[in-house]
Amino acid sequence: MNCSSFSHKSLLGIATATSLLFFSGHALSAPEIIKLTAVDGYPPKALQVQTFIEFFIPEVDKRLAKSGKYKIRWNQAFAGQIVKVKHVLTGMQKGLGDIGTVTSVFHQDKVPMQAIAYVTPFVTADPVLLSRTVDGLAEQFPAMKKAWLKYNQVLLTSYSVIDSYNLFFRQKVTKVEDFKGKKIAGAGINMRWLTGTGATPVIGSMVHYYNKLKTGAIDGSMLWTDAAVKFKLVEGAKYLLKADIGTANSKALTMNLDAYKRLPEAVRNVIHDVTREYRDYTASAAMAKAGKAFESYKKKGGTII
Repeated sequence: MNCSSFSHKSLLGIATATSLLFFSGHALSAPEIIKLTAVDGYPPKALQVQTFIEFFIPEVDKRLAKSGKYKIRWNQAFAGQIVKVKHVLTGMQKGLGDIGTVTSVFHQDKVPMQAIAYVTPFVTADPVLLSRTVDGLAEQFPAMKKAWLKYNQVLLTSYSVIDSYNLFFRQKVTKVEDFKGKKIAGAGINMRWLTGTGATPVIGSMVHYYNKLKTGAIDGSMLWTDAAVKFKLVEGAKYLLKADIGTANSKALTMNLDAYKRLPEAVRNVIHDVTREYRDYTASAAMAKAGKAFESYKKKGGTII
């Protein structure tokens, strides 16, 4: 037998075996891939979507990467790709999304306890304080979370993206008497704040306010200044009545119950931990943007009353 040939073959065999062991071990240590579809009817410029993309997803990924056991493959379906603004709750219920932001103000018939801030206006303009308080109440009163289970969802957090509700008009308004006969758009339950003013409430989503103001279909709208700037409402509503009505927990981050149950406990724990930080991060961003939004509104030709 040729010694050099034997040595060559032996070395080749050892190298091959080593490679197989390496790749086998690598495969065994590869993280389990978990597919999650995140939904929201609003586009990425909406604060809760923006912060979900820039904070929630990267933070969850970073924490899961530490153990190396799990990795989420995200399908980001925002701007109504799968569900429109008012249909996130039913879409999540049916499993069209695994995790998403429900604009709960549209669903007071289904989750009425989410309206707590809407029945207590003029309390606070601090969205961080409000969001933490409402989550605290959900822990204290289980019925708040149980209401979501009826719609096949797990409530992760109730939170605010609003510093304070104000009013935006096509024509100058300086007193309550000026409200009479005007059509004012709002999300729903906050329209009760117009009771006794003589105004006509028009329920709808802020994604439609721009066109309605430009065409004169509505005379005004009720929302927060940062959103008004992002959706360019100043082009149709040049007058901002700084009413300082206060903030509200208009959003709820939920998970489809079936998707939640499929998650390993370690992944659930990470999602819950990051959710609390996402809530505060988003609410803090709302506060930070508020002052700049007023200045931006004026620079774009608006008048603050």
